[in-house]
Amino acid sequence: MTDEIGKVHKDLSYGNGEANKFDLYVPANNGKESYGLVVYLHAGGFTSGDKADDAEMLAWLCSKGYVAAGINYTLRTNENNKSVYSQSMEIKEAMPRVVKEAERLGYHIDRMAISGGSAGGTLAMLYAYRDAADSPVPVKMMFEAVGPSSFYRKDWGVYGLDQDTHESRKAAAGLFGVMLGVEIEADILDTPEYDEIIKPISAFMWIDENSVPSVIAYGAHDRVCPFESAAHLVNALKDNGVDHKYFEMPHSGHGLQNDDKIYEQYMKTVEEYLNKYMPVN
Repeated sequence: MTDEIGKVHKDLSYGNGEANKFDLYVPANNGKESYGLVVYLHAGGFTSGDKADDAEMLAWLCSKGYVAAGINYTLRTNENNKSVYSQSMEIKEAMPRVVKEAERLGYHIDRMAISGGSAGGTLAMLYAYRDAADSPVPVKMMFEAVGPSSFYRKDWGVYGLDQDTHESRKAAAGLFGVMLGVEIEADILDTPEYDEIIKPISAFMWIDENSVPSVIAYGAHDRVCPFESAAHLVNALKDNGVDHKYFEMPHSGHGLQNDDKIYEQYMKTVEEYLNKYMPVN
């Protein structure tokens, strides 16, 4: 980040929690009537990570003329019992404050996009598909990589949860219950009742014909976010006619590290979608 690009305002508060802070990157050109906001949410398996990890991405977005924001959320520990759901609600709580702070600094926000990687990708999808109607400004697009969007035990074979045993089903109920923040009984897995219970954190279940355009990327050898789970997201986008681009990286794991050409196409498409749905005035 340089003075030619803009300025960073760090550790702005959006709530009472210690982690309820965000960084705001504002362009050097502050004379426009309106600006688009792009929010990027950090990775870390819902238990680690920080907005500072994405400084390069946020600076890049700012260099394109967007107001960019990195938002922290309360990380899960064994003591605080935070969950994917509680983290998603913190992000929802943060958004009006982010827009208000940008306005205070002289940047009128009239549209936004949201993004993230891994855990941040999940939170970005939940905001884009579940919470967009409550956004302070219209959500125009979403892009993310390797974020889990579904929690069916049969897709989580990399953790051994696909085995139909008492131990495996109990482990699946325990893991997904931690993510949801609600105790789940093992005997309701694979039932319609389970679908309703897990829906608050299952981003693909919120997709409909009005969902925002999306650019997504997954690695075929991912052993963190099970690759099989991506199929539900891709099918939901296709079935509902949502404008989207899906990039499958056949040689890569969670870091998308072994398919440079495809990753370049992913980032090029992100730019194309930003230019189409979030044009810089």
